[in-house]
Formats: sequence, structure tokens, C-alpha cells
Amino acid sequence: MHRRLKFVLGGGGIVLAVSYLVSTATLDSATYYLTVSEAAESAHGGATVRVKGKVQGGSIARHAEEPRLAFVLSDSRQQLRVRYDGLLPDLFSDGREVIVEGRLDGGELRAQAILASCPSKYDSPDGAAPARDR
Repeated sequence: MHRRLKFVLGGGGIVLAVSYLVSTATLDSATYYLTVSEAAESAHGGATVRVKGKVQGGSIARHAEEPRLAFVLSDSRQQLRVRYDGLLPDLFSDGREVIVEGRLDGGELRAQAILASCPSKYDSPDGAAPARDR
């Protein structure tokens, strides 16, 4: 009986430890982000945040001699100015949905990384008929 109790308690401890490790790993690796509206309305000043939005058309301003960039990130309600010093992803362009990681500083996002999402479906070039109609 005493041996069986040790076995049950030991097994329970192992299950609890594994459950704890799985839950903390899952929470730490979750890719949470704020919308532009949430970031603009919140007080995350100085904290590193991830913000998802669309690059507003015509807002991209590149520095001529350095990899410095400024643009406006927007959603349906708010806009947020972004500054970034670094190399851009190939898919970065006007109207593209991006996730920007950085620090909020006085209503501006000082970006440390920019992730551009791939289109969710293939869009044919303007005026091209779908393959099934050819």
C-alpha cells in the first residue's frame, strides 16, 4: 500500500510538471499582436509590442543613403506613424498587411522588426482571365 501511494504521488507530480511546462511554453510562444487602434489608444509606452495593420498607400518615405524608413500603419479606425532602421522584407509595399514589432514612443512606433504577410490567395495580373476561362 505504501509503495502504491508513492507511485501515485510521483506520477501525479510528473503530470503536473509536464502540464506546467507545456502551458508556459505555449503562452510564451503565442504570437499575440495589437491592432493599430488598440496600440494608439493604449499606454504601452516603452514596452515592446507587436502591431498588425496595413501600410497606408503613399505613406512610405525612404531615406536616400541609409536603410531608414518611415510609413503610416492603419486599420479601419486609427493610424500610427512607424519609423524603422533596417532591411525590409521583400513583400513590403503600399497596402500590404504587416506586423511591426517595436516600442511605442510618444504616439510613434520605433520598429525593430517588420513581418510582411503573404497574400492568402493568388490574384491574377490586371485584366488576365482566369485559367479555367481560357
